[in-house]
Amino acid sequence: MSGNTITHDVAAAGERTGTTRGTSVTHHRAARELGLRRSEFDLAVHLGRVRTVGGDAGGGRRVPRDEIDRVRAADGFPEALRAAVRAVGTTEGAALMDVTTARFTRLARLGLLVPVKFYVNRYRAVVWLYLAAELQQFRTDERNTALLKGRTPEGLREQLGEGLDLRPRNWRGRHLGFLLRQADDPWARAAAVASLLDAAEISDVVTDPYERSHLRRFRPARAVHGSPGSPAAQLAEEIVTAGDPDEVDWLRSDLAAVVATARRHRPAPRPAAHGVPHLPGPEPRPRETAEPVPPEGENAAPRAARQPGRLSGLFGRLRRRES
Repeated sequence: MSGNTITHDVAAAGERTGTTRGTSVTHHRAARELGLRRSEFDLAVHLGRVRTVGGDAGGGRRVPRDEIDRVRAADGFPEALRAAVRAVGTTEGAALMDVTTARFTRLARLGLLVPVKFYVNRYRAVVWLYLAAELQQFRTDERNTALLKGRTPEGLREQLGEGLDLRPRNWRGRHLGFLLRQADDPWARAAAVASLLDAAEISDVVTDPYERSHLRRFRPARAVHGSPGSPAAQLAEEIVTAGDPDEVDWLRSDLAAVVATARRHRPAPRPAAHGVPHLPGPEPRPRETAEPVPPEGENAAPRAARQPGRLSGLFGRLRRRES
């Protein structure tokens, strides 16, 4: 083992239990071995720079040992990896691009700068984060010089005046790419698309309740922003749910297609055709109920034909009284 690899006997012993665990490590362990903070590591996974695999018995995703070796062997490790996952906010991003924060925000609202993360701060304001490497690349591209120094074109100014803000939509598109990369099953891919639609849209596209239930099993977990039902949580929910009509239409069409593919691959489970099997146990006691009134009409059966046992007992008691 390389001298740069951190080893712990207890952790190594735990990883030898099972095939997947013996050849992979947890996210926390992988982040330490790659010299990254957990938030940096999560972003590296998000960007596809570190590959993960599903855990045993439905456990959390893990990082293969050979993937850690591959990342560590890359040129410029670890500085290059840290630079690739460095995320900055508006103020720092504007400084990197040598523009004002107002111009930076305009570029982001126009969709020219794509956020990679967001969070809701204690003032209930959305804070968008961007990859520093992408901002620097945008700045050095000569085609963007007019956008960085000149006056914003009139057409773009009109869109901004009408309230255009593509930051949430661009984040959703980027996030969907991440979810699809993590999906190892056709139903998981369908659930990734469904995760950006509200429940009403999903029900309208996926009309089979058993398929909707199966989708929920694969639904990716959402990041927590505040306590459930809080203003911060509601604001985050608005961001992660598609709202633009054309975006909703595109996602609905995509959802219908991926569900059809998943259905062909493996139909969603549903109850057995003959219902729940009978389980052995004590026979139920009959309930004492009032005699049903026979239906009227020519097809109604006579009471004697319907209850011969009760009438036979009644005739026997009358004979004993007469004797």
